[in-house]
Amino acid sequence: MGELEDAVMTRVWKWNRPVTVREVLEDLQQERSIAYTTVMTVLDNLHQKGWVRREAEGRAYRYEAVSTRAAYAAALMNDAWAQSDNPAAALVAFFGMMSEEQRLALRDAVRIVQGPETSPAPSDTGGDSAGENPGSAQEDDGR
Repeated sequence: MGELEDAVMTRVWKWNRPVTVREVLEDLQQERSIAYTTVMTVLDNLHQKGWVRREAEGRAYRYEAVSTRAAYAAALMNDAWAQSDNPAAALVAFFGMMSEEQRLALRDAVRIVQGPETSPAPSDTGGDSAGENPGSAQEDDGR
């Protein structure tokens, strides 16, 4: 996504509702000089790329994001990682660039994806050989 496309999408994501070209234009004009037709073209391009959907409203359209900024960022990271000739090294380098706050967010995300821990509850072990001899379960699974 180009710089202007990103500026437009930032507003669409932030407002989280269907928007008109005029609304985006007026907000962008607070930062830069830009023409209505330029914003209209950018939104049309974003529609063609599948980032926004549009619905006719009179002679104009209302545009709405198809996915979240988080999904867009994830797709960018996935594309970059997929292009690496050494994915493990790319991840190590990426992790090395992260702040402590980002590493904590990554740990939280991994926990969410992995789901709850799958250790057996005490009542699940009663009566079987692993429950009778807890040390054997550790030996069996390689711990």
